[in-house]
Amino acid sequence: MQAFTRLQSVAVPLALDNVDTDQILPARFLVQKRELGYEAYCFRDLRYCADGTERPDFVLNQAIYRGAQVLVAGANFGCGSSREGAVYALQDIGIRAVIAESFGDIFYQNALINGVLPVHLATEPMQALLAAMRAEPGVAIAIDLPSQTVTMPGGMAFDFRIDAFRKHCLLEGLDEIDFTINYMREIEQYEAGARGA
Repeated sequence: MQAFTRLQSVAVPLALDNVDTDQILPARFLVQKRELGYEAYCFRDLRYCADGTERPDFVLNQAIYRGAQVLVAGANFGCGSSREGAVYALQDIGIRAVIAESFGDIFYQNALINGVLPVHLATEPMQALLAAMRAEPGVAIAIDLPSQTVTMPGGMAFDFRIDAFRKHCLLEGLDEIDFTINYMREIEQYEAGARGA
Protein backbone atom coordinates (compact mmCIF):
# COMPACT_ATOMS: atom_id res chain seq x y z
CA MET A 1 0.00 0.00 0.00
CA GLN A 2 1.32 3.44 -0.89
CA ALA A 3 2.05 5.58 2.17
CA PHE A 4 0.04 8.77 2.61
CA THR A 5 1.66 11.71 4.37
CA ARG A 6 1.07 15.00 2.60
CA LEU A 7 -0.67 15.68 -0.69
CA GLN A 8 -1.16 18.84 -2.68
CA SER A 9 -3.34 18.45 -5.73
CA VAL A 10 -6.01 19.96 -7.88
CA ALA A 11 -9.33 19.02 -6.31
CA VAL A 12 -12.30 17.76 -8.35
CA PRO A 13 -15.67 19.16 -7.22
CA LEU A 14 -18.28 16.39 -7.37
CA ALA A 15 -20.78 18.10 -5.11
CA LEU A 16 -23.49 15.46 -5.38
CA ASP A 17 -25.12 13.88 -2.33
CA ASN A 18 -25.72 10.13 -2.00
CA VAL A 19 -23.26 8.99 -4.67
CA ASP A 20 -23.46 5.24 -4.18
CA THR A 21 -20.94 2.53 -4.91
CA ASP A 22 -22.89 1.43 -8.00
CA GLN A 23 -22.39 4.90 -9.48
CA ILE A 24 -18.69 4.76 -8.65
CA LEU A 25 -18.29 1.23 -10.09
CA PRO A 26 -21.39 -0.21 -11.74
CA ALA A 27 -22.06 -3.83 -10.76
CA ARG A 28 -21.83 -5.12 -14.33
CA PHE A 29 -18.07 -4.44 -14.30
CA LEU A 30 -17.32 -6.42 -11.16
CA VAL A 31 -16.42 -9.43 -13.31
CA GLN A 32 -13.38 -7.46 -14.52
CA LYS A 33 -10.17 -8.89 -13.08
CA ARG A 34 -8.64 -6.51 -10.55
CA GLU A 35 -5.17 -6.73 -12.07
CA LEU A 36 -6.53 -5.36 -15.36
CA GLY A 37 -7.73 -2.22 -13.60
CA TYR A 38 -11.04 -0.42 -13.16
CA GLU A 39 -10.06 2.97 -14.57
CA ALA A 40 -12.35 2.70 -17.59
CA TYR A 41 -15.32 1.78 -15.38
CA CYS A 42 -15.03 4.42 -12.65
CA PHE A 43 -18.20 6.57 -12.78
CA ARG A 44 -18.86 4.81 -16.08
CA ASP A 45 -22.50 5.86 -16.51
CA LEU A 46 -21.77 9.44 -15.46
CA ARG A 47 -18.56 9.82 -17.49
CA TYR A 48 -19.62 8.22 -20.76
CA CYS A 49 -22.51 8.21 -23.22
CA ALA A 50 -24.06 4.93 -24.35
CA ASP A 51 -21.75 4.90 -27.41
CA GLY A 52 -18.65 5.16 -25.18
CA THR A 53 -17.83 8.79 -25.89
CA GLU A 54 -17.09 11.09 -22.96
CA ARG A 55 -19.80 13.35 -21.59
CA PRO A 56 -18.15 16.79 -21.82
CA ASP A 57 -20.27 18.19 -18.98
CA PHE A 58 -19.07 15.60 -16.43
CA VAL A 59 -16.43 17.14 -14.20
CA LEU A 60 -13.86 14.33 -14.48
CA ASN A 61 -13.83 14.73 -18.26
CA GLN A 62 -12.82 18.40 -18.09
CA ALA A 63 -9.17 19.03 -18.94
CA ILE A 64 -8.50 21.08 -15.82
CA TYR A 65 -9.32 18.10 -13.57
CA ARG A 66 -7.49 15.35 -15.42
CA GLY A 67 -4.81 13.93 -13.16
CA ALA A 68 -6.36 15.33 -9.98
CA GLN A 69 -5.76 13.26 -6.85
CA VAL A 70 -8.42 14.74 -4.57
CA LEU A 71 -12.17 14.37 -4.97
CA VAL A 72 -14.46 16.75 -3.06
CA ALA A 73 -17.87 15.10 -2.81
CA GLY A 74 -21.27 15.74 -1.28
CA ALA A 75 -22.84 14.09 1.74
CA ASN A 76 -23.12 10.30 2.13
CA PHE A 77 -20.47 9.53 -0.47
CA GLY A 78 -19.98 5.82 -1.13
CA CYS A 79 -23.31 4.72 0.30
CA GLY A 80 -25.01 1.54 -0.85
CA SER A 81 -23.27 -1.79 -1.15
CA SER A 82 -20.05 -3.01 0.46
CA ARG A 83 -18.32 -2.95 -2.94
CA GLU A 84 -14.58 -2.70 -2.31
CA GLY A 85 -14.13 -2.30 -6.05
CA ALA A 86 -15.47 1.25 -5.73
CA VAL A 87 -12.28 2.19 -3.88
CA TYR A 88 -10.15 0.35 -6.46
CA ALA A 89 -11.86 2.29 -9.24
CA LEU A 90 -11.11 5.62 -7.58
CA GLN A 91 -7.49 4.57 -7.07
CA ASP A 92 -7.21 3.56 -10.70
CA ILE A 93 -8.18 7.07 -11.88
CA GLY A 94 -5.57 8.51 -9.51
CA ILE A 95 -7.71 9.56 -6.53
CA ARG A 96 -5.75 9.39 -3.25
CA ALA A 97 -8.19 11.28 -1.01
CA VAL A 98 -11.92 11.98 -0.88
CA ILE A 99 -13.27 14.90 1.13
CA ALA A 100 -16.95 14.80 2.04
CA GLU A 101 -19.42 15.86 4.68
CA SER A 102 -20.20 12.19 5.35
CA PHE A 103 -19.48 8.74 3.94
CA GLY A 104 -21.14 5.36 3.69
CA ASP A 105 -19.71 3.44 6.65
CA ILE A 106 -18.39 0.46 4.68
CA PHE A 107 -16.93 2.64 1.94
CA TYR A 108 -15.11 4.69 4.59
CA GLN A 109 -13.49 1.57 6.06
CA ASN A 110 -12.69 0.12 2.63
CA ALA A 111 -10.98 3.38 1.66
CA LEU A 112 -8.78 3.35 4.76
CA ILE A 113 -7.88 -0.32 4.34
CA ASN A 114 -6.80 0.27 0.73
CA GLY A 115 -4.84 3.49 1.18
CA VAL A 116 -7.37 6.12 0.07
CA LEU A 117 -7.78 8.82 2.72
CA PRO A 118 -11.45 9.68 3.44
CA VAL A 119 -11.60 13.15 5.02
CA HIS A 120 -14.76 14.09 6.88
CA LEU A 121 -15.40 17.84 7.14
CA ALA A 122 -18.42 19.52 8.71
CA THR A 123 -20.96 21.47 6.67
CA GLU A 124 -19.40 24.92 7.07
CA PRO A 125 -15.85 23.93 6.02
CA MET A 126 -17.29 21.93 3.11
CA GLN A 127 -19.26 24.96 1.90
CA ALA A 128 -16.17 27.17 2.17
CA LEU A 129 -14.07 24.63 0.27
CA LEU A 130 -16.62 24.22 -2.52
CA ALA A 131 -17.06 28.00 -2.77
CA ALA A 132 -13.29 28.40 -3.23
CA MET A 133 -13.34 25.71 -5.92
CA ARG A 134 -16.21 27.42 -7.75
CA ALA A 135 -14.41 30.79 -7.56
CA GLU A 136 -11.19 29.32 -8.96
CA PRO A 137 -11.72 26.10 -10.91
CA GLY A 138 -8.65 23.88 -10.85
CA VAL A 139 -7.42 25.21 -7.55
CA ALA A 140 -5.06 23.00 -5.55
CA ILE A 141 -5.67 22.12 -1.92
CA ALA A 142 -3.28 20.53 0.56
CA ILE A 143 -3.98 17.57 2.84
CA ASP A 144 -1.57 16.91 5.67
CA LEU A 145 -2.19 13.62 7.43
CA PRO A 146 0.35 14.05 10.26
CA SER A 147 -1.33 17.29 11.34
CA GLN A 148 -4.78 16.15 10.17
CA THR A 149 -5.50 19.34 8.24
CA VAL A 150 -6.95 20.38 4.91
CA THR A 151 -5.59 23.74 3.74
CA MET A 152 -7.37 25.87 1.20
CA PRO A 153 -5.82 28.44 -1.12
CA GLY A 154 -5.07 31.50 0.96
CA GLY A 155 -4.05 29.41 3.94
CA MET A 156 -7.34 28.72 5.69
CA ALA A 157 -7.07 25.27 7.26
CA PHE A 158 -9.61 22.82 8.66
CA ASP A 159 -8.90 19.96 11.04
CA PHE A 160 -10.22 16.45 10.51
CA ARG A 161 -10.32 13.34 12.68
CA ILE A 162 -9.05 9.87 11.94
CA ASP A 163 -8.65 6.71 13.98
CA ALA A 164 -5.09 6.51 15.36
CA PHE A 165 -4.51 2.95 14.11
CA ARG A 166 -5.71 3.77 10.58
CA LYS A 167 -3.60 6.93 10.57
CA HIS A 168 -0.51 4.92 11.53
CA CYS A 169 -1.16 2.39 8.76
CA LEU A 170 -1.63 5.10 6.14
CA LEU A 171 1.48 6.98 7.21
CA GLU A 172 3.55 3.79 7.07
CA GLY A 173 1.91 2.37 3.93
CA LEU A 174 0.75 -0.75 5.78
CA ASP A 175 -2.31 -2.78 4.99
CA GLU A 176 -3.63 -5.12 7.68
CA ILE A 177 -1.50 -8.03 6.47
CA ASP A 178 1.68 -5.93 6.45
CA PHE A 179 0.84 -4.66 9.93
CA THR A 180 0.44 -8.22 11.21
CA ILE A 181 3.68 -9.36 9.55
CA ASN A 182 5.53 -6.69 11.51
CA TYR A 183 4.61 -8.63 14.65
CA MET A 184 5.54 -12.09 13.39
CA ARG A 185 8.34 -12.52 15.94
CA GLU A 186 5.96 -11.74 18.82
CA ILE A 187 3.27 -13.98 17.32
CA GLU A 188 5.71 -16.88 16.92
CA GLN A 189 6.98 -16.42 20.48
CA TYR A 190 3.43 -16.43 21.79
CA GLU A 191 2.53 -19.55 19.81
CA ALA A 192 5.67 -21.34 20.98
CA GLY A 193 4.78 -20.48 24.58
CA ALA A 194 1.19 -21.59 24.11
CA ARG A 195 2.32 -24.96 22.69
CA GLY A 196 4.71 -25.46 25.57
CA ALA A 197 2.06 -24.72 28.20
